[in-house]
Amino acid sequence: MKNFILLEKKVPKKIFNQFRIDKALSKLFPICSRNYFKRCIHKGYVLVNNIIIKSPDFKIMEGDILNVKKFFKKDKSLVSEKINLSIVYEDKFLLIINKPSSLVVHPGYGNKHNTLLNGLIFYYKNIKKIPQTGIVHRLDKDTTGLIIIAKTISSYFILKKMIKLRKINREYDAVVLGKIKFGDVINAPIKRHKFYRTHMTVSLDGRNAVTHYKVRKKFSTCTWLKIRLETGRTHQIRVHMLYIKHPIVGDKKYKYYLNFFKDLNNNSKLFNVIKNFPRQALHASKLKFFHPITNKKMSFKIGLPQDMIELIYKLDQKI
Repeated sequence: MKNFILLEKKVPKKIFNQFRIDKALSKLFPICSRNYFKRCIHKGYVLVNNIIIKSPDFKIMEGDILNVKKFFKKDKSLVSEKINLSIVYEDKFLLIINKPSSLVVHPGYGNKHNTLLNGLIFYYKNIKKIPQTGIVHRLDKDTTGLIIIAKTISSYFILKKMIKLRKINREYDAVVLGKIKFGDVINAPIKRHKFYRTHMTVSLDGRNAVTHYKVRKKFSTCTWLKIRLETGRTHQIRVHMLYIKHPIVGDKKYKYYLNFFKDLNNNSKLFNVIKNFPRQALHASKLKFFHPITNKKMSFKIGLPQDMIELIYKLDQKI
């Protein structure tokens, strides 16, 4: 079943006088594209001063009241399940959760139970009324760390807009294969793989993707990185690290067989430590943003999970 919310905005300033309505809407509601608003206009979902507009080139004026029906699916099949949620912060508008490894964020095909979302519905039943059930951004199943959940429709759309405008600072810790001497920026577009549809890949015709990384500590065969996302594409860090030939330790999907282990011939224990790490060594460690409703500066930092602490210790000690 589809639900909708009514977006509303009063046209500000004379700069928008005589603007095409499709272009103006994409500026006033940057969470959606101009093409999305064109489709809304053709379907009769856009009103100016309570009058339905059917032409994308309709010119608006300062002071006009714009309304857009934004539809979203409400999945009635989602079930409530009691799951232990590690809540870092909560108020009336949002939640910050420290997600453990092996916890899927959102139910998918063949996986309707034991997800973060099932636990959220049990904890806060009204979250089912919010688009994407309040999930503003996602972490992969085996990636640990901080994730933002919206508790109201208004905070959801503002947070989504903030992500699109790159106003939420997200930092990660990662342990990657190989020695990296200096930090750098990876600017390489990403798209879905042509043949392996659950994989993403770097491609010239992909979507813009930018990842910043700094060296935290160097080991004999691996490097501990601090990573900051400028964009938020699916599997972005994992794909970008593979692209520069330094895949994340333990990443079973984006693995790369080079001569990373040639220096480990005389240290079978260290070889096994790296080879047998059970998941990608990736942790969402820090979030910084302004609160979507109060505009208060928010900053959250969470320490490394125990498995990554042990991995780094063993790499440092060459155990």
